[in-house]
Amino acid sequence: AAGGRALRGAARVGGQPPVRGLRVSRRALFAMPSWVIDRYGRNDVLRFTRDMVFPVIHFPNEVIIKVHAASLNPIDLSMRSGYGATALNMKRDPLKLKSTDSEFPLTLGRDVSGVVMECGLSVSYFKPGDEVWAAIPPWKQGTLSEFVVASGNEVSFKPKCLSHTEAASLPYVGLTAWSAVNQVGGLNKSNCRGKRVLILGASGGVGTFAVQLLKAWGAHVAAVCSHDASTLMKKLGADDVIDYKSGNLEEQLKTLPLFDFILDNVGGSTEKWALDLLKKWSGATYVTLVTPFLINMDKLGVADGMLQTGVTVGSKTVKHLFKGVHYRWAFFMPSGPSLDEIAELVDSGKIQPVIDQVFSFSEVPKAFLKLEGGHARGKTVINVISKK
Repeated sequence: AAGGRALRGAARVGGQPPVRGLRVSRRALFAMPSWVIDRYGRNDVLRFTRDMVFPVIHFPNEVIIKVHAASLNPIDLSMRSGYGATALNMKRDPLKLKSTDSEFPLTLGRDVSGVVMECGLSVSYFKPGDEVWAAIPPWKQGTLSEFVVASGNEVSFKPKCLSHTEAASLPYVGLTAWSAVNQVGGLNKSNCRGKRVLILGASGGVGTFAVQLLKAWGAHVAAVCSHDASTLMKKLGADDVIDYKSGNLEEQLKTLPLFDFILDNVGGSTEKWALDLLKKWSGATYVTLVTPFLINMDKLGVADGMLQTGVTVGSKTVKHLFKGVHYRWAFFMPSGPSLDEIAELVDSGKIQPVIDQVFSFSEVPKAFLKLEGGHARGKTVINVISKK
């Protein structure tokens, strides 16, 4: 896969590409079914349409994917409500080139498992008919649609052992956990064995993936969740399962040996005491996925929001560094190469999808309500077509 991956973005040999190296989809004149929002709000803003504009290949490294299955993540609820709109709109149109200031109609959904329908001129790693999976960045049109366009660098071959429904549950949470644990936290299969890891909020999508990933790399994993998720945590390989409802969580965790790494999916008050559970002056690291980055930009604007964010993370990093531990923020990062590595772990049986419930494409609003209700054990998946 590494050799083939190097071909991403390389132009095909022979022949000159048309002007600007772009190619428009042959089906660009057609519309497609999609779930969209025309304004931000609660669940009633979701609208089904059969007239969504068919995606077009604008850049030579893009592919169009026929969506077989998608899934929902908490970010979809946040985006439906308008959270992060300032930063995302800046990313969508940084040079203000669009004739309209509106991002609507906006399609939500980040995960996709499906089949490549068409490739841009410089895509040599994929071809039409390939079964692939991906997590589409939140500044792009999403996957609750019949077709979606993605950069070739965001796409990977779907694990052979999974159906599309199963595969769609993993990319976004997998890449979010991978970003936190590997790219920010510095853990990998060669340095993780025997390390003590604490996962706060272990029963959600990111948590269930992180438990399996860290166990696959040989860590000792302590998982914090509610009592009704303890069986699932044990099944996924967690060594210690702590019920946050059974008493003072901080006091329960203080009875355990100190940790080398903490992944925090909860945030809030946990940040005030969680870093005290780390081994001091040993390179131990706390990584949180709950950051004020987007909300700062929503409240303060782009410039002031970025400044406030920088001040916040900088001051916290220095403060904790003086106490002998590392403090870090992590974010979802789209990455086809990382999905390649995740696919290998899936096909080797070390990571399994954890699915809470599957909905049909006509039931997308019901799926949002399910996710909004909380306490899901794994992912909420949407079967976009009838095939599994």
